[in-house]
Amino acid sequence: MASKVTPAVMRKGFRVLGVAIRTEPVVFAGAVLASAVYGLMTVASAWALGWATEHVVLDAFADGDVADGAAATAVLLIVGVAVLKALGVGGRRILAGVLQFRMQARSRRGVTRQYLRLPLAWHHRHPTGQLLSNANADAEAAWAPLAPLPMAVGVVVMLVTAAVAMVVTDPVLALVGFLIFPAIAVLNLVYQRRLSPLATRAQQLRAEVSEIAHESFDGALVVKTLGREEEETRRFQAKAHELRDANIAVGRVRGLFDPILEALPTLGVLAVLVVGAVRLEQGAIDSGVLVQVAYLFTLLAFPIRALGWVLAELPRSVVGWERVQGVLEATGSMEYGSAEPAAEGPARLEVSGVSYSYGAAGEPVLRGIGFDLPPGRTVALVGPTGSGKSTLVQTLVRLVDPAAGAVRLDGVDLRDVARGGISRAMALVPQQTFLFDDTVRGNITLGLPLPDEDVWAALRLAQADGFVSALPAGLDTKVGERGTTLSGGQRQRVALARAIARRPRLLILDDATSSVDPQVEARILHGLRDSAEAATVVLVAYRMATIALADEIVYMEHGGIVDRGGHDELLGRCAGYRDLVTAYEREEAERAVLEAGSAGVSPDDIEDIEDIEEVPA
Repeated sequence: MASKVTPAVMRKGFRVLGVAIRTEPVVFAGAVLASAVYGLMTVASAWALGWATEHVVLDAFADGDVADGAAATAVLLIVGVAVLKALGVGGRRILAGVLQFRMQARSRRGVTRQYLRLPLAWHHRHPTGQLLSNANADAEAAWAPLAPLPMAVGVVVMLVTAAVAMVVTDPVLALVGFLIFPAIAVLNLVYQRRLSPLATRAQQLRAEVSEIAHESFDGALVVKTLGREEEETRRFQAKAHELRDANIAVGRVRGLFDPILEALPTLGVLAVLVVGAVRLEQGAIDSGVLVQVAYLFTLLAFPIRALGWVLAELPRSVVGWERVQGVLEATGSMEYGSAEPAAEGPARLEVSGVSYSYGAAGEPVLRGIGFDLPPGRTVALVGPTGSGKSTLVQTLVRLVDPAAGAVRLDGVDLRDVARGGISRAMALVPQQTFLFDDTVRGNITLGLPLPDEDVWAALRLAQADGFVSALPAGLDTKVGERGTTLSGGQRQRVALARAIARRPRLLILDDATSSVDPQVEARILHGLRDSAEAATVVLVAYRMATIALADEIVYMEHGGIVDRGGHDELLGRCAGYRDLVTAYEREEAERAVLEAGSAGVSPDDIEDIEDIEEVPA
């Protein structure tokens, strides 16, 4: 439900403003001071205008001449007040902008740091579009009232000063003018109550449109390859039309109330002029006083509008603040210890009794996983889809902590390793390769001060130096967003080089060479094993050519380890493993049988072909 300017919303909104004032007291005080100067000079301009009317304009009409001193004084008064007023306006706007943008930047940095601090399990529960909205639209909305706030506080000075000046100048005209203000105040209150829920709804719809757009852009390949362009267009169009209608509703309310709010002060000025003309004719006041009071009255409508602008932004501010605070106050952060793994040499990996489930009441994805991997060895994690291999990989690099059990690196529980220690000791190359819209060099170094010699060495080990050297600018070639200018295999090899360049002691490849030719893949894995800086390697693999390169195989089903051993051992004793890794060969054999039958091959020959699939690979 859209928020209204209720007392509760106002209290929350003022608390949000209080946070900004306490955070940036000097900037806020400077902005209010500049706004107060503007307010005082605005009132002073009315006095200067009245003085000039009385001593210059009327004298000119009466005598046909103006004293040089009076004219110069009038000019100096008007120009001096205008200069100070301009300085007040400039200072107010600059400092209000500094206040607003600093607070927005703080919120964005805080939200981003929290995103990096929160575990992957938290991110699983929050869509990317919502996270982008929290860091952008919500951070902006939370501090939107800060732009008009110094002006609203400063113009209160103008309101009080102008009201006092009117009463002192002529109480009768002041009373006539003040009669219009209850109407302006009531109308402004009704205006804000009508406008605020509509504006808040429009803000929410902006975030929703942004989420749909991000999702469509992120899934552009799926949208285009499956012919979903029209459906995505309709989905985006429906939400965009809702946003259009919401903005039109806001415009209608503004179009109705703005002219009335502009007209009421004018009517008040007319009333003051009518009464003032009568009093002028009676000799109760002079012309300068009438001009001064009429001009002061025109000024008094503006402070009320300025206060209304702050009130109008409060509902959006409260919504944005609560959404940002929802991120900043999220729990589930990972705690770190102070232990450091060994500095060099292949790592030893120990996994003991690891269990994990997504959500407190979710079905366990991992069930008591345990195995040891000696330094320098290569283990292949093999299992059907959904067996928990990728989840296990996430626990190995501590993207998530296991609900039970422990993962140890060189005998140290990963939960006891100091911040940054895991990333210095191990590297993960995930299934879905991500490259930044940067150069090849930038995607490999990611800001590390690596010399080009180390970059090329990593590329050679990843079998990527050939195609990189053939690129138009070599290492300086831009690869496009997500590496769209490269093939799938090339992207995987660049991502592998990125991991190798960090010289990890434990390298985890989550099906990271699936788009690479088997011969190239074999050279990569042999290179990883035989290089001067060989690492312990964990492979998540499906292809027999990849699996056969491992020293040991861990076969998983339904989140648990079914069997482990060498490739030939598991082929002989584990039916599930044999069915999985020979599925492609069996499919080829069955296709050959069907083709042979359709070609008129004799039944005896077909039986000989069928016998082929019974021979272990």
